[in-house]
Amino acid sequence: MLSFTHALSIPELLGFTLVFRCLLRYLGRAYRVIFSVGRSAAELKPAGAGRHNHCMTEAQKNTNLQDAAAPASPAGASAGAHPLAHRPWLKNYATWTARDIELPETSLSHLIDEAVRTVPHKAALEFFGATTTYAELGDQIERAAEGLRVAGVQAGDRVALILPNCPQHIAAFYAILRLGAIVVEHNPLYTGAELRHMFEDHGAKVAIVWDKIASHITGLPADIRPNHIYSVNMISAMPALMRTALKLPLKSARASREKLTGPAPGTVSWAQLVKSERIDPSHRRPTAHDIALLQYTSGTTGLPKGVMLTHRNLESNGRMGEAWINPGDDEVIYSVLPLFHAYGMTLGVTIASLCRARLVLFPTVDMDLILKAMKKTRPTILPAVPPVYRRLMDEAKKRGVSLEGIRYAVSGAMNLPPELVAEWEEASGGFMVEGYGLTECAPLVSCNPLNDTRRAGFIGVPFPSTDIRVVDPETGEDVPDGEEGELWVKGPQRFAGYWKREDETAKTITPEGWLRTGDIVRLDEDYFIQIVDRIKEVIITGGFNVSPTEVEVALKQHDMVADAAVVGIPLPAGGEMVVAAVVAAPGRVVQEHTLREHCYSKVTRYKVPRRIVVVDDLPRSMLGKVLRRKVREQLIASGEFDQ
Repeated sequence: MLSFTHALSIPELLGFTLVFRCLLRYLGRAYRVIFSVGRSAAELKPAGAGRHNHCMTEAQKNTNLQDAAAPASPAGASAGAHPLAHRPWLKNYATWTARDIELPETSLSHLIDEAVRTVPHKAALEFFGATTTYAELGDQIERAAEGLRVAGVQAGDRVALILPNCPQHIAAFYAILRLGAIVVEHNPLYTGAELRHMFEDHGAKVAIVWDKIASHITGLPADIRPNHIYSVNMISAMPALMRTALKLPLKSARASREKLTGPAPGTVSWAQLVKSERIDPSHRRPTAHDIALLQYTSGTTGLPKGVMLTHRNLESNGRMGEAWINPGDDEVIYSVLPLFHAYGMTLGVTIASLCRARLVLFPTVDMDLILKAMKKTRPTILPAVPPVYRRLMDEAKKRGVSLEGIRYAVSGAMNLPPELVAEWEEASGGFMVEGYGLTECAPLVSCNPLNDTRRAGFIGVPFPSTDIRVVDPETGEDVPDGEEGELWVKGPQRFAGYWKREDETAKTITPEGWLRTGDIVRLDEDYFIQIVDRIKEVIITGGFNVSPTEVEVALKQHDMVADAAVVGIPLPAGGEMVVAAVVAAPGRVVQEHTLREHCYSKVTRYKVPRRIVVVDDLPRSMLGKVLRRKVREQLIASGEFDQ
């Protein structure tokens, strides 16, 4: 039996239940984001009805209430430009959702400034019960920005952020943007080797890091080591009583303290940085089209590439999300997804700032922390992944904690099981819808509408201001309705390109500006999108194309299988062998012959795996998506398929 262990050992942070169990590592280039937005079925009228909506004008709202069965062509689309140019899916939109979002020529820096100006005394952040108002957050941003300016940070410079979810992460993010510099996000659990490759690529001269792992940065070779390194002690953002308890001369307190923080020689503390004066208000701000974020994503092959996202890309995502749900004045967002991921950043930071919401930060997915926080501040929006929802429901039931009032449950990175949806709806009083995105779109592309047109098994329809095509990847021609093709996307969320990778950019963005997602989809009669598979993961065997997803679904329908990943192993004569790596269900023993016979009843013969390998677990991305590329690499490395 092979054992697929994750390449990174994830440390448990004991004491105060701060267990830094990140949702594993490595981003996929075109990771699929499956959104589930839970909301009371009886509350189809938006929670924000009567409230000023920052996404749309009243004229836009009124326009959207008209008959959408024959919508007008979007700006810039000519009749016959491509079969979907008239956006036929608009008929499915909720009544409050605009066809297009309004995007001012401003930046994310202006966005947070507006929140600070309009709701200065409202809580912006919460961390272990300690709150930070928008005014206090704005002050930290302005002071950190000035400190970074004095350190030499200028517009266009890259500044590395290597932090878990904590208040300092938010302040640092906006401080960097205030200068027109570029945020480069990193997973704080990356190894030194992984960080070295990224620093060689982006060349950041300043880094803001978790003090516990500061040695990874101070230990970089001199030619790529940042000139200025600022270290963050997460304990300093906790409530005073908690900070005091961690200082007690007790073995447990000392052990917890050592897990949460550490000495960081060769760095300047964040506390020192925010003692700077406030930045001069006249200092030049970035524009909507400046690069705001460099997000590294490894995709299905090769070393990580830096995805360049502009202020316009990120703000458009926030406004699309806000238009979709039309939030109220007192939203509370739980930030359990990592902020160093585009999904966590958009669902947390960007939308939170637009909504003037309270962002409750969790540096780990820990049920004790989450359920304890719910007793004080119940979320209205809870982005997470299916395994987290499963654990949350189980623990809440066990402890007698109600989940009522969570209107929006935002699930990502993997398919959402129908039975999980049903249980969540019953527990929270909400309903779920699915959606889709990828890093190159910051990440939002599509979502099921919050109305009765939503449908299970589909990733919805495009967000406002978003156009799509379904294209034959070989010819670039649009496929007939209902047939499979590659999803192409165009909209204000489409990324600017890959950092220093013009060749990869040219392969991904067409001359007409369409983003080739690499995902194979089909549209139904109402223009809802259904994902079929990834182009680069389709297996070619005997001249036939095999969808790994289709075979995985068949395998997982047998009760002896808990999970499965299907990949193609190269054959000496050319082509590939279909191979499945399966995890046995608890208490079951996988019998290859029985499982193959089961597959014969579900899929065409050439799609049935020629080999079935039982494994202990499957490698996953930080958001829980199975990494087929890693499965394939580990199967080949096992030597079982040597010819």
